[in-house]
Amino acid sequence: MPHQEKRRRLKPADDLPSTPGFLRRLAAIVYDLFLLCAIFFVATALLLPFNAGEAFTGQQFFYPIYLLGVSFIFYGWFWTHGGQTLGLRAWKIKVLTLDQQPINWTQALLRFIAAILSWSFFGLGFLWILIDKNHRSWHDHLSHTAVFFDS
Repeated sequence: MPHQEKRRRLKPADDLPSTPGFLRRLAAIVYDLFLLCAIFFVATALLLPFNAGEAFTGQQFFYPIYLLGVSFIFYGWFWTHGGQTLGLRAWKIKVLTLDQQPINWTQALLRFIAAILSWSFFGLGFLWILIDKNHRSWHDHLSHTAVFFDS
C-alpha cells in the first residue's frame, strides 16, 4: 500500500488521462481526409453553376477560401457536436477540452487555424505528439483541447 501512495505522488498534476498515440490519430486524419474530399466534390458541384460550369482558375481567390470555409464547417460541426468526426469515431477517440468537456466554436476555430499552422511547418506540429508527454500536438496546445479515448 505505501508503494501505491508513493507512485501516486510521483505523477505530475498536469498529466492528462491516457491519450491516443500518433498512429491512431494519423489513421483518423486519413479517414477524415477521404470524407472531406467527397464533401469537396459536392461543394464544388454546388458552386460550378455560378462559374458558368467552368473549372476554377488560380486568379479566382474565392474558391480556395470557400473550400477552407467548408473544411472549417465540417470539422467545427463535428468537434462541437459530440467531439467526433467520422474518422475519430471509427478509431474511438474524441476532441474535448482539457477537462474533457465539449469544445465550443471559438476553440474549434482556434484548433482549425492552429492545425493548418501545424501542418504548414512540414507537419512538425502534428509530429510534436511523438515527444509531448501527454501526446498533444501544437493545435491541441494552442486551442486548449486534447484528443481522448472515447469511453
